[in-house]
Amino acid sequence: MVEQYLEHWISQYGPFAYFFILYLESFGAPVPGESGLIAGSLMAAAGKLDLLPMLICAFSGSVLGDCTGYAIGHFGGKKLLLRYGHYVKLTPQRLEEFEAMLDKRGFFFVATARFIVVLRQLNGIIAGSGGMAFPKFLVANIIGAASWTLVWGGGPYLVKFLF
Repeated sequence: MVEQYLEHWISQYGPFAYFFILYLESFGAPVPGESGLIAGSLMAAAGKLDLLPMLICAFSGSVLGDCTGYAIGHFGGKKLLLRYGHYVKLTPQRLEEFEAMLDKRGFFFVATARFIVVLRQLNGIIAGSGGMAFPKFLVANIIGAASWTLVWGGGPYLVKFLF
């Protein structure tokens, strides 16, 4: 189902559709980022899409989306998260837990958060509101986005050829 939905977007916008989908998902919008990336990888394995441009667009959208989330968190801060967090199931208690994790293991938190559903959408906002230094956030964000994109964007493509 997701593949059929994405095929329409891909035919209209090419791999740039992945940029926008993952950009929006990376700062909290409810769009099919991970499943879309898997579907795109399978479409590439079927010859319907070029893998490399799709991966580049997905990576770029993920990094820039998280940076936008960081800016939202940095400038909007905790007030914004407390006011609108309930839309993405972010309760004040969860926010405190995430900020405590950020204080202890901020770099690791950002680099690996992309692999956990709710954290993938919120890690930039939480890092920005929690006061994480932007250069540290950016490096962790790039590492996390690259590994996540390769696992979910390249992994199904490779598995299809192995089996």
